Amino acid sequence: MRKDLPTTGWRRRVAFLSTALLLGLGGAAGAVSLDQRAGEAPAGDDRELVVLVHGMGRTRASMWWMGQSLERRGYRVVNWGYSSYTDSVPALGEALARDVERDLGGAPRVHFVGHSLGNVIVRWMLANDAPGRVGRVVMLAPPNQGSAAADRWSPYLSRVMPPIAELRTSGSTVRALPAAPAGVEVGVIAGARDGKVSVDETRLPGARAHVVVPAAHTFIMDRPGVHRLTARFLRTGSFEPGE
Repeated sequence: MRKDLPTTGWRRRVAFLSTALLLGLGGAAGAVSLDQRAGEAPAGDDRELVVLVHGMGRTRASMWWMGQSLERRGYRVVNWGYSSYTDSVPALGEALARDVERDLGGAPRVHFVGHSLGNVIVRWMLANDAPGRVGRVVMLAPPNQGSAAADRWSPYLSRVMPPIAELRTSGSTVRALPAAPAGVEVGVIAGARDGKVSVDETRLPGARAHVVVPAAHTFIMDRPGVHRLTARFLRTGSFEPGE
């Protein structure tokens, strides 16, 4: 092998970083301006509130279609944005709790729909600083048991994205969190072709329902079938039709 050529291991790391930035983890660090933005609740608006929490390295843009779908179904939606390039899961969970309390207004209940890391932030908030009137939670591709991918890549990416180390399969923030909190119905939607979080890694003791769809990790939230399942669970507490 010529010494001036990169090793196979190095080529794999470069390929992973390129793919992560473009697809799996990628996106600008800051939030984007969207109609579904955080802010004080409109006076007299008594619709149920759904808070969307995107995944690692993404922005609110990744949850926009999901928000549109839920708004058409009669929910008030807050598409919550954060940066996973600077803060830890506890810091992000505290910020989410503060913003939800501000935005709750007259909503009879507040539900949460998270993607990937967003679910860990929601779980931390529910375990430590839960707002009032919590309804249901839908988790899209959640690393509830940690992720082997995080084990593999956190040594290289944790300086850039600190939360990735909190998603390891042992000794991490996510593994220290309690199971689904009492009184909160949780539904998990896993991707059969996820590629980053295995189906077994999405499972959460105490969850009310778990379903697997033919989706990959990065764009699972954009599938119309996932929109329907999410809305059904928020409405009924089940992924099954007619319940």
